[in-house]
Amino acid sequence: MSCLLGIAWRKRGCLVNKKPNCPIIAIEEHYWDPELAKHFLGIEAARGNETDERLYDLGALRLKEMDEAGVDMQVLSHGAPAAQKLPLDIAAELTAHVNDRLAKVCAANPKRFAAFAALPTADPQAAADELERTVTTHGFKGAMIHGLANGEFLDNKKFWPIFARAEKLDVPIYFHPSLPDPRVSEAYYQDYAKDFPLVVRPAWGFTVETATQAIRLVLSGVFDAHPNLKIILGHFGETLPFLLWRIDHSLKRPGQKPLNFRDIFCKNFYVTTSGFFSNPALLCCVMEMGVDHILFAVDWPFVMNPLGVDWMQTVPLSDADKAKILSGNAQRLLRL
Repeated sequence: MSCLLGIAWRKRGCLVNKKPNCPIIAIEEHYWDPELAKHFLGIEAARGNETDERLYDLGALRLKEMDEAGVDMQVLSHGAPAAQKLPLDIAAELTAHVNDRLAKVCAANPKRFAAFAALPTADPQAAADELERTVTTHGFKGAMIHGLANGEFLDNKKFWPIFARAEKLDVPIYFHPSLPDPRVSEAYYQDYAKDFPLVVRPAWGFTVETATQAIRLVLSGVFDAHPNLKIILGHFGETLPFLLWRIDHSLKRPGQKPLNFRDIFCKNFYVTTSGFFSNPALLCCVMEMGVDHILFAVDWPFVMNPLGVDWMQTVPLSDADKAKILSGNAQRLLRL
């Protein structure tokens, strides 16, 4: 299908191999705050490798690799698990300090860096307030939440104040993966985790956990209460664009509560290219959601910048659509 579509677009005169003359804005690019990272345990803790070096760098190395690949701006976000496993007694204060330090980095170099806030989800009301504070005081572009919040899915109504505030501020919430629930890891992955440790994480575990989070959010009715809420998913929507027809059709069979899953997903969700540079996946998302709901991201430093930038030069889309993905959609959605 991708080959047929590519041939069709080429016949229309679109330039497949020419890089559009537009900025490149990457919106899922991570860093670590040293104070927060001290709370990460087990396989989520620092490992002293080159990835850690890049995560802690918010200056020369990061900018050098951006410049070498042609990335004009990164929207910075804390890496997983960010503040989602912090205990209630320290979550709000520590997260505020983390966000304030990130704000200083962005203010010192506003042409190269913008930011998504970390949120202290252990206290949902404080998380909503922190979202508003970072947006109105620091100019942050929304927030990123990593996986479950101390073991709970975010569709729980106690978290809805976060979504209400995001809708009020007209900023998106980015749902990013984190480690699956330990019970899921034991039941689904333990037989192969020794030989294939990443099956628990980006190869499959991350996708299952985050897609489930997104499905539950739609089922919860939060988009009925907050119809203008905007959610971003990385990695081309964690497989959901491919599955939309089947999910929607199944949920419309007799015995289900009325729900237009596909309509909600295509209206309220945006997806990014982070760590997933595949023409078939891209074309599936374009056909299901429309090009206006797709944004460029690399997933640096877990994936290197040239992989994403070089791939975008050759995708079978028009220059106008490439420009939307590379920066236009981010400029519109995040008001950059």
